[in-house]
Amino acid sequence: MSKFNEHYARAKALLEGAGKILVSGHLSPDGDSLGCMIALQRLLRNAGYDATASADHNAFGKLAFMEGAGEILPLRKLKKRRFDLLVVVDASGVDRLPPEVRPFAEKLPKLCIDHHATSDTSFADAAIIDPSASSAGEIVWRFAKWMEWPLDSVSAEALWVSIVTDSGRFSYDSTKTGTMRAAGDLLRHGVRTSLINDIIYGTFSRKAIELKRIAWRSLHIWKNGKVAEVSLTRDDFRSVRGTKANAEDIIEIPRSVARNEIALFFYQIPDRTKETRCSIRTRGSYDATALAAKFGGGGHRKAAGCTIACSMNAAKRRMRAAVKEMLKSACRKTMRIQA
Repeated sequence: MSKFNEHYARAKALLEGAGKILVSGHLSPDGDSLGCMIALQRLLRNAGYDATASADHNAFGKLAFMEGAGEILPLRKLKKRRFDLLVVVDASGVDRLPPEVRPFAEKLPKLCIDHHATSDTSFADAAIIDPSASSAGEIVWRFAKWMEWPLDSVSAEALWVSIVTDSGRFSYDSTKTGTMRAAGDLLRHGVRTSLINDIIYGTFSRKAIELKRIAWRSLHIWKNGKVAEVSLTRDDFRSVRGTKANAEDIIEIPRSVARNEIALFFYQIPDRTKETRCSIRTRGSYDATALAAKFGGGGHRKAAGCTIACSMNAAKRRMRAAVKEMLKSACRKTMRIQA
């Protein structure tokens, strides 16, 4: 039996005691978050539950192609709704939820399904957390199998997007035998793998291409390629009328630099006036969550993020200082080992 049996049982008890269920992911949902929301809404409804997933449609970007995305309730329509249970997927804490969902989080029982190493489960009444999982989608698949919920083409395809996007198309260290077992099962339900790959990784909107062009111009490489960074300001986004959804894979620009071990992407959301966000990717022994945690952020060992409450230039100075300290610490450890 699964080592998560007890957690699954608690989750099942919460679900069975709920009349109306709200499903939410994190702000600006990525493939894993949105895929889980679509899949859970579908699985729960097919199992007889009254479930509603809600998210910001403007943040879907190219992920809007997913079947079931149109059935997600826009956040603006949440205000007059009533629910008995909140299911949080791919979000490590209440502060990562959309502002429209947070009032529900304050008063409702909560079930959390997540795979972030920095996940804070203290806010949830039941939690299924596995930092070793490739994605929250992989955990949702496990739970669905434990619950004996039958998959259909919509839920299977949504979970496929979750797993594929968060595992880097099965290229990250988090890809394990369990990940491939889940993927193999999902393929049995007619997942359109070629189409999904083409839409997510093979084609880009003009706004996305323009943002990439601007980001390439900002590329800054230091420490002989070990550290690379790019940035997009509010004005950059406004110049192409773009959103964060048009810049999801910008982090791959600094990450693609030869010998790169720490990649940084600084960006400013147009409607947030006094903060800079930073996406972090690492290789080797460097821990992305260690950098993100210095600024109240979190995530995974190789992929994390944070929000720094200051201007772009000040945020860069602070993050660069943290990176330099990390590099010095690693150097000191290497010297001690050699000695």
